[in-house]
Amino acid sequence: MGEVAAGPAILIYDGDCSMCRASALWLMRRALAGRADELEILPCRSPLRRERFPAIADEACMRAMQLVLPDGRVLGGADAAPEILRRIPRWRWVAVFFSLPGARPLSRRVYGWIARNRMRLSCRLR
Repeated sequence: MGEVAAGPAILIYDGDCSMCRASALWLMRRALAGRADELEILPCRSPLRRERFPAIADEACMRAMQLVLPDGRVLGGADAAPEILRRIPRWRWVAVFFSLPGARPLSRRVYGWIARNRMRLSCRLR
């Protein structure tokens, strides 16, 4: 399944989107059920995010979630999902599915559709 590097990964999300906020909080609550230092969340447009990660443009994190790994690598959108799941107790096993043939391209298409329609979906899923 792959080892998780020491230190927290930082999930940068669209804090203006209710679905994104709810998803980030859901992930954070589950990550806290394990080790509290596995995951941190930051809204894209927050001053703290801009100060800590100035190289990540607002446009990038408003288009797709960004995950900054402890080693400094940045993964966006669907590519971040397996790394996030590896940090959440009881959900780590789901990360294995991203290594199946065809899973990555499919997850990128699904994520892209959700990201493009997230505001509309947020209104419907309240």
